Amino acid sequence: MDKIILSSTSTPLSTSSLPPLRSATSTASLSSPKKSTTITCGAITEINESDFQNVVLNSDRPVLVEFVATWCGPCRLISPAMESVAQEYGDRLTVVKIDHDASPKLIEEYKVYGLPALVLFKDGKEVPESRREGAITKAKLKEYVDALLESISVA
Repeated sequence: MDKIILSSTSTPLSTSSLPPLRSATSTASLSSPKKSTTITCGAITEINESDFQNVVLNSDRPVLVEFVATWCGPCRLISPAMESVAQEYGDRLTVVKIDHDASPKLIEEYKVYGLPALVLFKDGKEVPESRREGAITKAKLKEYVDALLESISVA
């Protein structure tokens, strides 16, 4: 029986009652070509590099791109606010999420240095002055989106 001693005054714990560790196996080949993977969760669609041209650059409406990473605390922090904005502005704006680690070419091409990063695209181009990096409150996020939508409707 294996025992772990936490301190000289603690009672030994047994690890024999724990289930055995399982190893994960993958059937996917590392050399397999990238497939289009679009995941919709709520009002935000998660896309990858292969979807970017079609979903973002070829869109008839403005697209707010949120660059995120699973390890990014501020990304998780603003996630509910982003979901709220995606639902509230869904008739005027498409919101997509792109994983930083899974999309290195886009990260390099659009020079994403901080996360989360928000970038608005319209007519296949990045809207000047639309880039924002870092955490943001829901109220400030709404102000940001309102200002962007107003500026592109005037342009």
